[in-house]
Amino acid sequence: MAKKKTLFECQACGHQSSKWLGKCPSCGAWDEFIELSSQQIEVLKEVNSKIANSTNAAISITQVKEDKVSRFSSGNDELDLVLGGGIVSGSLTLIGGSPGVGKSTLLLKIAGNLAKENKKVLYVSGEESSGQIKLRSDRLGSSYDELYLMSEIRLDAILAELSQNEYEVLVVDSIQTLYSEKLTAAPGSVSQVREITFELMRWGKEHQLAIFIIGHITKEGSIAGPRILEHMVDTVLYFEGDSSRELRLLRGFKNRFGSTSEVGIFEMTSSGLASAKDISKKFFTRGHPQAGSATTVVMEGSRPIVIEVQALVSESSYSNPKRSATGYELNRLTMLLALLERKLDLPFNQYDVFINITGGIKISETSADLAIIAAIISSFRNRPISKDTVFIGEVSLIGDIRDVFNLDQRLKEAKSQHFTRAIVPTKPSNELQGLKCYEVEEVSKLIDWM
Repeated sequence: MAKKKTLFECQACGHQSSKWLGKCPSCGAWDEFIELSSQQIEVLKEVNSKIANSTNAAISITQVKEDKVSRFSSGNDELDLVLGGGIVSGSLTLIGGSPGVGKSTLLLKIAGNLAKENKKVLYVSGEESSGQIKLRSDRLGSSYDELYLMSEIRLDAILAELSQNEYEVLVVDSIQTLYSEKLTAAPGSVSQVREITFELMRWGKEHQLAIFIIGHITKEGSIAGPRILEHMVDTVLYFEGDSSRELRLLRGFKNRFGSTSEVGIFEMTSSGLASAKDISKKFFTRGHPQAGSATTVVMEGSRPIVIEVQALVSESSYSNPKRSATGYELNRLTMLLALLERKLDLPFNQYDVFINITGGIKISETSADLAIIAAIISSFRNRPISKDTVFIGEVSLIGDIRDVFNLDQRLKEAKSQHFTRAIVPTKPSNELQGLKCYEVEEVSKLIDWM
């Protein structure tokens, strides 16, 4: 009698093993291995054979003909910007985000925009009924004849509907709720997600169907379920922002058809998510100068944004002072405080320091270092900084202030917002009329200026 073959699979990343393992050697997850049934193993072999049979012979790259990418607008400027110019026919796009951030709202609005342009759209929901979606669609103004709703979780039924009608766009809300009747595994498992994503990808490529998939995220902020989902799709977009605030950021983390540096900014209104207008005034405020507030200009993709940095320095009642940063990297804040202690003899080892980036935006570039230091010193000495001044520059470990990329573009944005002074590492080649630039090379000189 032939020995029964067993196969175990990690439900976090899809790694396979012939024996059970407590810790996955691929992703490091614990207690995620489950034994696959014989039916699941056969389906896995079938999927792998399809992939293997579709492999073509190798040819010289000089003989390869370029694929012509066909794009069409989504009807939303911010989404088109993040996608690299519009929706690509036959593409597979994954959108993730925390609950309530606006994933379903955005895609239903986009589906209505496309249906308004006489593009046939199928919106499939495994979480809501068609009546519930209709109520939200009426509120968003997205009810058009070419938008079709389908409350279904069976993959075969969805593919049958796609084969009967020639749709141009498919929206799936969400991928974790769908299941294939070929497998006995639960929806959201590695086997189900692999099978469903492969079938949707195959259908989309063959029929030039643009597909949007909504994915839930875990408490760590990553897409829930197996990581293989992010590897199979063409584009991965993440929604950022607190559901209690009006602004949302849409970032691209993977894009086979464009750049991932662009960021879309949306505003939650009574009629749903809309492209944020006049965003330049959303992240800073004018008014009476207050201690602990400084302004800088950061780049989000190709777009300069003026933001306000807030700092609070207070005496610590504990032996280990607190360090907290919202919207800014905590390790970099610790580095800047150590630099100020060493270079300027400021006793921050006796003070709690809190940093906040207004507007709910998260910044990772180093051009905000100078503004962070200015805000900290302003709060420490209780000296307000003029609201007409911006601080732009990277601070190194040796205490000098270094230049940043796109300085001219940042200064143009500062001038357009009526700032009159800019503290920069080097003066630009062409100074802007009405904006006076002061060159500061070291942190100590920043103190003298303040």
